[in-house]
Amino acid sequence: MDSTNYIVRFTLVMTVLASLILAGMFYATKPAADKNQVVFTKRAILAAVETRMDKKLKDISDDEVLTFFDENVEQVTLNMSGEVVDGVQAEKVDLAQEKKKPEADRLLPLFVFNGKDGKKYYIFSVRGNGLWDEIWGYIALEEDMNTVAGAAFDHKGETPGLGAEIKDNPSFPKQFLDKKIFNEKGELVSINVRKGGAQDPVHEVDAISGATITSVGVSEMMKRGLNYYKPYIEKNKATSMK
Repeated sequence: MDSTNYIVRFTLVMTVLASLILAGMFYATKPAADKNQVVFTKRAILAAVETRMDKKLKDISDDEVLTFFDENVEQVTLNMSGEVVDGVQAEKVDLAQEKKKPEADRLLPLFVFNGKDGKKYYIFSVRGNGLWDEIWGYIALEEDMNTVAGAAFDHKGETPGLGAEIKDNPSFPKQFLDKKIFNEKGELVSINVRKGGAQDPVHEVDAISGATITSVGVSEMMKRGLNYYKPYIEKNKATSMK
């Protein structure tokens, strides 16, 4: 009996000690982990406008990314009517959480990059589904609110060498550069990722070979995601044309 009680007490003590050590490690490393996540997000946003930057992201340290982002990017949070929502930082808006809300109640993050050429570039966040899990991206538009200035994509679990190419192969997002999201009738048609090769040089790009479902997911994600921003885009598009 004494032996059994000893084992039980020993197990409880070791469990408590292990819990305290793990909790201490969590709180000790949390600031660094939080900073890494912020840097990761800001790098991803800036990747959509890297061609409009005076330096390459790979040449910028993490601390420089934070400074560069804060100095050159304005953050705006929108509601689904395209109106600005005060008091909510755009980088804090998580589309994965927003999609759990009724559509009319969702918030949308918008990032406005002040380019080296003196122009503003509007970066929209989109999110959808690939073959295995969620995919997402940032789409940058020129001041005309129609011409794509750049794009960056990421994923949670797409297949390496196939669907993961939306992030890993730089030639995929490069295809979106200078494409248009509105057609000649003024309809938001977005950009289609076409299996077998793009046929429309204005509104289509080539799909990833062997990754049909992921490619379809990118098309759907972009059209739906950009349509969420349509009230804001159309209002500012009209303003920019005056």
